[in-house]
Amino acid sequence: MRHRQVERAQYEADRARHRYMQVDPANRLVADSLEAEWNARLRALAEAQAEYQRQRAADRATVDPERRARILALAVDVPAVWRDPNTPQRERKRMLALLVEDVTLLKQRQVTAHVRFRGGATTTLTLPRPLTAWELRTTSAEARQQMNALLDDYTDAQVAAILNEQGLRTGAGEAFNAVSVQWVRSSAGLTSLKERLLAAGMLTGTQIAAQLGVR
Repeated sequence: MRHRQVERAQYEADRARHRYMQVDPANRLVADSLEAEWNARLRALAEAQAEYQRQRAADRATVDPERRARILALAVDVPAVWRDPNTPQRERKRMLALLVEDVTLLKQRQVTAHVRFRGGATTTLTLPRPLTAWELRTTSAEARQQMNALLDDYTDAQVAAILNEQGLRTGAGEAFNAVSVQWVRSSAGLTSLKERLLAAGMLTGTQIAAQLGVR
């Protein structure tokens, strides 16, 4: 049941992401609304996953005495057992449940984890800060730079095709299309092929007709 709740939350988050990625970036009101919905779905997913993990931790705490004794016996050489490729992931999780009392996280520029072991020993770890949801879905600098160079000669749709051929993807990990190229252009302040040609002095058909006096 709890796993189904996580799956449902993941499904809703994926749907919200899809709607957000399909919106016209020029329509800021709709885009902001869909982004807020996506963020809400991501929070709901994180809460469902956290609850699932809490319940699993509670389940692990009910390890039978024989298994508990066996795992504690292995603790005399925890690093070797932990690194052993033959140690199942479920055993590693049970080892943590038996050895660690609690963990306190402080999130700043880096993540500081204060670990308190059963028995009173403590240690402090400093870890890189995980990327935020916004950072995770931001298109890479490499893709933006390549897009900027290609826009001198190609339309949004053509740029999307070339980026896909080069194996580049959007921040969401999807293939590019004309809409996503337009979205990245708008957010990064990049001009389109037409805008660049006009800035270079190219005239539109209407402007040429006006100069020639053609109506």
